[in-house]
Amino acid sequence: MQRVANQIQLQLVDNPEESPFFNVFIDIPENIQDRETIQSMARDVIKSKVIPAYYKLNDFFTEEYLPASRTTYGVLDLPNGFEWYENLARYHTTTDLTPDEIHEIGLSEVERIRSEMQEVIDSLGFDGSFNDFLVFLRTDPQFYYETEDELLEAYLATSKKIDPEMVSLFKVLPRTPYGIKPIPMESAPDTTTAYYMRPAADGSRAGYYYVNLYRPDVRPKYEIEVLSVHEAVPGHHLQIALAMELEGIPNFRKYSGYTAYVEGWGLYSESLGYDIGLYSDPYSRFGALTYDMWRAVRLVVDTGMHYKGWTRQEAIDFFTANAAKTEQDIINEIDRYLVMPGQALAYKIGQLKILELKNKAKKQLGDDFDIKEFHHAVLSQGALPLAVLEENIETYLLEVK
Repeated sequence: MQRVANQIQLQLVDNPEESPFFNVFIDIPENIQDRETIQSMARDVIKSKVIPAYYKLNDFFTEEYLPASRTTYGVLDLPNGFEWYENLARYHTTTDLTPDEIHEIGLSEVERIRSEMQEVIDSLGFDGSFNDFLVFLRTDPQFYYETEDELLEAYLATSKKIDPEMVSLFKVLPRTPYGIKPIPMESAPDTTTAYYMRPAADGSRAGYYYVNLYRPDVRPKYEIEVLSVHEAVPGHHLQIALAMELEGIPNFRKYSGYTAYVEGWGLYSESLGYDIGLYSDPYSRFGALTYDMWRAVRLVVDTGMHYKGWTRQEAIDFFTANAAKTEQDIINEIDRYLVMPGQALAYKIGQLKILELKNKAKKQLGDDFDIKEFHHAVLSQGALPLAVLEENIETYLLEVK
């Protein structure tokens, strides 16, 4: 909660032009006739209404709310915490898996991915332990850009490389484009590495892939490819924009989603990077593996903190020992899991189900398996509970056979 206090204090400025709320008014085009009038009105409102409200919020938060906050972490310390978390696990994964079963799946995946990561380390002839290699990746300047502009350019260049390859994997592509924007600096220090914002329903705004440019020295080059396929295409933008463009289904099917499906698809999409020529150097391949490891670790630490009594520091230590994420990213992630119990379980559980269905289709169809048709079967009905997705794929297999 102390991090929330720090975020509030960023709003406590004397000059209204220094407020994050004024940023949008700075960029009003010069050809807007009332530009100066609008900016003057914005200054007045921010100075007289917004800033005083934040001072009031800060006083309440620091003097009343923060001192009354609990000192424990997981939901298991709340009334009916175990039962609540069991329900959250079912809700977020759309399965009947128990937290104990999910914890074991996570440990198994961590072991499997750790073995593949070690193979990459061995191929590089690195002289040192697994942990030594992670320290090397986190600290060697060769893996980081020096400026925010360089980092943003790398994201833009990667997307330009990926976009043309989508025709080899998909039968239908979304009509709605996407763009790339930096995460606002006032929130970037306490925000995850990247996120996606869906397009406007009326088509007036594209989808956007937001990237964190805060401290380029903790944003590794070897993560850019895997992050881009997850958040943009073939990941979130492709799946969500396609769902919004579907015809013949009600709006709630177009615009709502099941986390296990949506994030499962995003994580599954990371594996498609291999099919389009990404991860061609050992470090980028290690980056892809570390992102897969990241989601496997989530199964362990989320259930650990909320169901098995782990402390925040135990979760940070487990994460640090197994994934090549930077310290800043790891802390942000662990704090996210604390305030969103169970949500982080959806990614890996959803990915594993899609991979299971893909392998089943390959086995049953043999030479008749078509990756474009399989993807169409997965995507053509919008986001679904995993059990319903499985039923749809069973129908697709019967139709093909």
